[in-house]
Amino acid sequence: MPGRTRTQRCYGPYHRRVALQLYDTATRSVRPFVPLRPGVVSLYNCGATVQWHPHIGHLRGAGIVYDVLRRWLEFSGYEVLHVRNVTDIDDKILAKAAEAGRPWWEWATTHERSFSDAYDILGCLRPSIEPRATGHIPQIIEMITGLIDKGHAYDIEGDVYFSVRTQPDYGFLSGQRIDEMVQGEAFGLSKKDPADFTMWKAAKVGEPSWPSPWGPGRPGWHIECSAMARTYLGDQFDIHGGGLDLIFPHHENEAAQSHGIGEDFARYWMHSHWVTMGGEKMSKSLGNILSVPAITEHTRPVALRYYLISVHYRSSIEYSREALDDAAKAFDRIEAFLTRVADRVGSVEIGSLPDGFRKAMDDDLAVPRALAIIHEQVRAGNAALTAGDSANAARLASSVRGMVAVLGLDPLVAPWASAGDDRRLKSATGTLILALLEERTRARAARDFATADAIRDRLAGAGFAIEDTKDGPVWSVAAER
Repeated sequence: MPGRTRTQRCYGPYHRRVALQLYDTATRSVRPFVPLRPGVVSLYNCGATVQWHPHIGHLRGAGIVYDVLRRWLEFSGYEVLHVRNVTDIDDKILAKAAEAGRPWWEWATTHERSFSDAYDILGCLRPSIEPRATGHIPQIIEMITGLIDKGHAYDIEGDVYFSVRTQPDYGFLSGQRIDEMVQGEAFGLSKKDPADFTMWKAAKVGEPSWPSPWGPGRPGWHIECSAMARTYLGDQFDIHGGGLDLIFPHHENEAAQSHGIGEDFARYWMHSHWVTMGGEKMSKSLGNILSVPAITEHTRPVALRYYLISVHYRSSIEYSREALDDAAKAFDRIEAFLTRVADRVGSVEIGSLPDGFRKAMDDDLAVPRALAIIHEQVRAGNAALTAGDSANAARLASSVRGMVAVLGLDPLVAPWASAGDDRRLKSATGTLILALLEERTRARAARDFATADAIRDRLAGAGFAIEDTKDGPVWSVAAER
């Protein structure tokens, strides 16, 4: 399965410390990235609240974007310590489990596995560690106790709240003023200020609970991530990432707790935009969700990955089947070129990257520009093949393969080359078809359309569909009727 091993470090000769620039939400600017420790990057990104099966919006914000970042960092010579948490105790989880009549822990575990499967299907590398909130109750209690001791928190009748007005920099991340903030939780009788938020919730009948100095209860959402980030990455780390919707209240509150306890916490804050449908953020509550299993019934997982990275991570993606199909065709053109060259010369090695690709990736992960460079080289490579220049085609293919490998899109290796789509594997059939297509291309260039049409009809009669694209002809097994 994809994602079980660390990123390969042998993409080519490019092993430098990157001149990477990243947009930092806290400063609202693109900043040069300099890690805290030379050669090592510490990355925490908020993972799933496992209340339901994941949709592609979840997977972009919690998985794909930070997978591309990690791959680029590792390719560039860094060791990446990657923590992606699992929120496995939460009001929403308890409500959904109760509605379904299932134990909360079984409900959470089922949907955690669903997320893990989806990450794997889309080729995401496994994080260095994937901690669960329920496995860190002692660390959470220790942190809450410290905040009470420092005067940043108070407990009333078993509930513990963070007092936001005691933290001078509260609001630095979201840019909001305290009096305008709505925490999204009830303003109970025990809460001193509507802007305060819950760190520990007193036990309710029928809900899970753990012992604490304030009585039995369970942690709030925000303290879970603060404690887990501190446990694995220390008092200060490089990058904290997540979806745009987490800036407030989740990330603002994480930072407040961690700053309040005396930590510097995250040095860079990254946030990815939403996947939308009809202009609305994809969410279960709106009923506009698309799961990975549903989409991969008609679209290859690698094409879905291509689609989700083809728009800059700070821009929203408006989902449509047409846009997804266009992305699948674009990936098919890359795959067809690499396969044609492999069939012609025997193999395609992973080669060095063009300067333009490196500059695009260093410029706040400008993947759309990087993909444009890939397609430029695919077009040039197909032209070289048509001209019979196998050496130049092989050189360009080697560069293309290096670029797609960095993006987790290499069609010549597992999982993509062994995912049940064998129509372009090197074989006698593939070699014959490619020879016919090249003959057809020469006929079209000579304006011998009768011969070109005859070749197309022969292939169609044998069950193969031909699509003429700007990158050259692409063949596939025709759909059954």
